[in-house]
Amino acid sequence: MRITVGFPLRRRLGVLMLMVLLWVVACQPQSPEAPPPAADASSSEPVSLLGTGATFPLFLYQRWFSDYSQQHPEVQVNYQPTGSAVGIQQVMAGTTDFGASDVPMTDEEMAQVEQGVVLLPVTAGSVAIVYNLPGVASGLKLPRSVYPQIFLGEITNWAGPQIAAANPELTLPDLEITVVHRSDGSGTTATLTEHLSAVDAQWRETVGAGLSVNWPTGVGIKSNAGVSAQVQQAQGTIGYVEYSYAKQLAMPVAALENRAGDYVAPSAEAAAVVINNTTLPEDLRITLPDPEMAGAYPIVTYSWILAFQRYADAAKATALRRVLAWSLTEGQAVSEDLGYVPLPESVTQRVMAALETITAD
Repeated sequence: MRITVGFPLRRRLGVLMLMVLLWVVACQPQSPEAPPPAADASSSEPVSLLGTGATFPLFLYQRWFSDYSQQHPEVQVNYQPTGSAVGIQQVMAGTTDFGASDVPMTDEEMAQVEQGVVLLPVTAGSVAIVYNLPGVASGLKLPRSVYPQIFLGEITNWAGPQIAAANPELTLPDLEITVVHRSDGSGTTATLTEHLSAVDAQWRETVGAGLSVNWPTGVGIKSNAGVSAQVQQAQGTIGYVEYSYAKQLAMPVAALENRAGDYVAPSAEAAAVVINNTTLPEDLRITLPDPEMAGAYPIVTYSWILAFQRYADAAKATALRRVLAWSLTEGQAVSEDLGYVPLPESVTQRVMAALETITAD
């Protein structure tokens, strides 16, 4: 299969931006290159926290942890965007101070963590369907009977009748469709595949949902940043990334037909329709595979911090509680600008209560 690659000026700028993003993600240090600034007599002792996991909330976590450390230089947070599957695995292994995942841990996974686990939904967002089509910079609509069939490899040409019927105002190119999907264990993949399983019986019966699935077609790439780069470079591609990546990189996104029959493009506002009208259960674990609200974007998820319930180091327990309390309050103010959903006050209060259950041995 041949993938046509074009590089007009605007696309070269986009690719350059992606190269910078990938370099930043790849070069995150395992520990701060310089020691944290010396604390004055009234400050706490320096504390370093290591986190790892989901790439979905990367832009928000980078902003939160950087801003917090500027205000509280005695605390340094090093977050590694390794994917939700690795975040869960490292919490189970006890090799990180906290993990992060776009899917909540299961009872079986939590039972294997000797120190106990506290699941904290600290943000929410959506999974955008991104594409690269010459002459179609915006306005693409995909019916819910169509986009699962694209990801199944059943619809293979952009000018096919199923896509054309939903887009009479667009001039769609006679171009082969190339699906770009994640190759690593991914909460973004889990969110998408849960949705596809909810709306398409063939997908549900042949592929299913999970952090990793056996994709029936396409090219596998690691991380949200990697999928973004591949789609930006190769014409005819379609992929899926957390909306903040599409927003930051100005990538074309498809408007999807939701359960109410509306075509809705991804945005923080359209995801908030879901989050603001959904009640979290007592254990703060929920999936939202096919929301029914009018005006709702259909692929939405919370994203969780996976904290230990008991820490051997009291300073780390205290620092993590303070960082996350700040993120749940002051930090929420930057969410929407980055493409995420600020938590409703009712959710914030419940997560703050759960945060207080974190203790030290």
